[in-house]
Amino acid sequence: MEIPHPYHLFLGDVADRLGAKTGIGIVDWRREWCLGQLRLPGCKADAGISDMTVAEARAAGAKTFVIGCVNSGGSLPEHWVDTIIEAIESGMNVASGLHIRLSAVPGLADAARKAGVELFDVRHSSERFGTGTGAKRPGKRLLTVGTDCSVGKKYTVLALEKGMRDRGFDADFRATGQTGVFISGRGVSIDAVVADFISGAAEYLSPAADENHWDLVEGQGSLFHPAFAGVSMGLLHGSQPDAFVVCHEPTRTTMRAVQTPLPSVQQVIDLTILAGSVTNPDIRCVGISINTSALDDDEAKEFLARISADYDLPATDPVRYGVEVLVDRIETEFGK
Repeated sequence: MEIPHPYHLFLGDVADRLGAKTGIGIVDWRREWCLGQLRLPGCKADAGISDMTVAEARAAGAKTFVIGCVNSGGSLPEHWVDTIIEAIESGMNVASGLHIRLSAVPGLADAARKAGVELFDVRHSSERFGTGTGAKRPGKRLLTVGTDCSVGKKYTVLALEKGMRDRGFDADFRATGQTGVFISGRGVSIDAVVADFISGAAEYLSPAADENHWDLVEGQGSLFHPAFAGVSMGLLHGSQPDAFVVCHEPTRTTMRAVQTPLPSVQQVIDLTILAGSVTNPDIRCVGISINTSALDDDEAKEFLARISADYDLPATDPVRYGVEVLVDRIETEFGK
């Protein structure tokens, strides 16, 4: 799947920043690909780039209109359709990471055909996956796991890719969600894979490799989330990680979109080792990644110091303070 850029990002009328995490994630990691954003009235998110109409973006050279929004269930609201058709008729391709296929939305396929543009459904892979085997394979793998959804699993593993490469590691980011696929240009949206084949898809994403090669696998959901634990478990078994990093947002008390209490970091470590040892008995935790965006600098540093001491593990906020301490631990534990 080759999605032409530059992008014009559509943020719809999402209710908060997390609702636009796809678009914001693309800006954070591929700013040079993004010309502008389009927000409908009432939108509560801002990717920090220029607001542009469809006509303005097309005149500036935008090639693909990217639906940079997420929502529970992955549906496409009916009141977004006219704007998407406007983008198509202007000559832009449309790319979406939602569960629903663009071609299934009335009017979009016909409009695209008439305009001679393409519709890209990033979540829907053309690959066909087998069931997982659990067979041990060479190479090394790291997985980010979370106390909840949207706590920094993707950002942590992208930062680790850069940090490990800068240190001389042979390391590659493996995308398992729509935003990661937009950022990397490859990968599989694991939550769109039929349940029986999730672990097989994870094996496909992180295949046998040189013994010193690291596949850095983007985690999804949480083993404790009542809606998404199935995806998290299949990804854990299939990616067969040697190492994992726990990602956590310290101000939450319940999980996103449900009233289930947030698990502790220790509960996540324990369950990840218990479940992960099914396919890799040597699995181990190498650090903790904290999303400190809701804390000021002093609070963030104090929290990181405390949680690092509590768990005897390196802890950092990759966005604020980098991932050097995590790379140090990986190098100590595994070498290069």
